[in-house]
This record gives sequence, structure tokens and C-alpha cells, in this order.
Amino acid sequence: MSQSPIIAAADALRNARAARRAIPRVSETFGIDGAETAYAVARYNTALALESGRRCVGRKIGLTSRAVQQQLGVDQPDYGVLFADMEFLSGAELPGDRLIQPKAEGEIAFVVGRDLDDEALSWGRFLHGLEYALPAIEIVDSAILDWQLTLVDTVADNASCGLYVLGLEPRPLGAVELALCGMEFRRNGASASLGSGAACLGHPLRAAHWLACTMQQLGDPLRAGDVILSGALGPMFPLAAGDHLQLAIAGLGTVECRAG
Repeated sequence: MSQSPIIAAADALRNARAARRAIPRVSETFGIDGAETAYAVARYNTALALESGRRCVGRKIGLTSRAVQQQLGVDQPDYGVLFADMEFLSGAELPGDRLIQPKAEGEIAFVVGRDLDDEALSWGRFLHGLEYALPAIEIVDSAILDWQLTLVDTVADNASCGLYVLGLEPRPLGAVELALCGMEFRRNGASASLGSGAACLGHPLRAAHWLACTMQQLGDPLRAGDVILSGALGPMFPLAAGDHLQLAIAGLGTVECRAG
């Protein structure tokens, strides 16, 4: 495929987000076919974002649910870039004017303590490189009309990244049974999503290890201080202006925010 469809798709996604107007699938409109080409679209927009002064502070992992993978016909997750201006801390009011059709997910975040750039990133070296775990709210947001996604569309759209909110009290990895910890996500005081660590590829650290190995192989390894959003622990749900969100994960504590 020539570069022109990649650039055209990237421009369409970038303009859709700037205008807060969802668009039809870029996979169909521009003939973007396959994950490799979709990642090329995402990389093009990431490069422009970095040139404009935005800073990469981590990565997010998507498609960690086996059911969703089967639905989209894939056998592994996808990933997107987290920028510094996407990050908020517990208690924040989120800027609704930056979102198109947001939904909320409860996740476990990890903070990288050492560069994960080993040529052969063993499980032990990977674990040695993680510093903390935190509860996190991810606000996923698609530029594709009515969330009618294919794998290609979500990959091209930076894995449907929107915003994310981190808890304030980090926990060392060994302090929590991450696969067994239960999650309750409440919206305006009512339970909106239930789940557990096992919903994320069987264990959130499996998802994070996949990401660390993938980024190392691509020559763009995770670095000390990076944040990893490891994937949803339960179903996502729509978010409306004024909604108050509170996420509780056993052993990790709580994180909350309000949608502006």
C-alpha cells in the first residue's frame, strides 16, 4: 500500500478528534487493511503529536478480553500511546470538551521503575522493572461512528485512547493478588461494572509483559516512569457529562473523578 491512504486515514482521524465529530470506519473509507497498516496510521499521528510538543508518558493495552478478541477475530491485544495531557489524578474533573463518545473502564495501572530494554526480556527482568500498581480509570473514546469498530479501526485510532485517571496510593506488586482482586465500578453511586484481575488476559501482568516485549521488539521500549494501562477488568459503560465515577479494586484502593 502506498503512503497516501495511510496519511489520508490519519488526517481524517486527527480532524475528527479536533472537531469532536465521529466518522465512518477508516478501514472502509480509505482501504486500510490489516493491523500492520493500521499501526502505520497510528504512528503517523503519534509523530505529528510529538512534533507539536506532546509528550509520551506510557502505553495502554486494549483487547485484553478473550470474548472481544474472538469477536474481532484476533488472538492478541493491541496497544496505543498515552500522552501527558491525557493523565489526571483521582478527584479530578475531566474535560468533556476533549471527548466524542466516551466510555469508562476500570483497570490496573503499572508504573515502570527501570527501562525495559533487555534484548531478551525474561519474566524475571520484566517483574524487576515494575515499581508500583495503581487503580486506574480509563476513558476510552472512539472517533469511529457509533463505536462500530473493527480491529483495524481501533488500532489506527490509537487504540481508542481518550483520558485516564490514576489513584494516589501506589502499591508494591507483591502486596496484591492481582488476578484475584475484585473490582466494582460505580457511576453516580450505582454499580455499573463488576470484574476481576483475571478478566485481563487471565492476569494483568501477562498483558503488561506482552506489551513490554512487543515494544522492545519494535525498538521503542518502555522506560522508567512510564505508565502502563493493562486492560479492562470488566465491561465498559457510556459516560455522560456530570457523571461521578468511583472505582474500587480490592487491595489497591479507590480512584474517582467527575465528567465535565
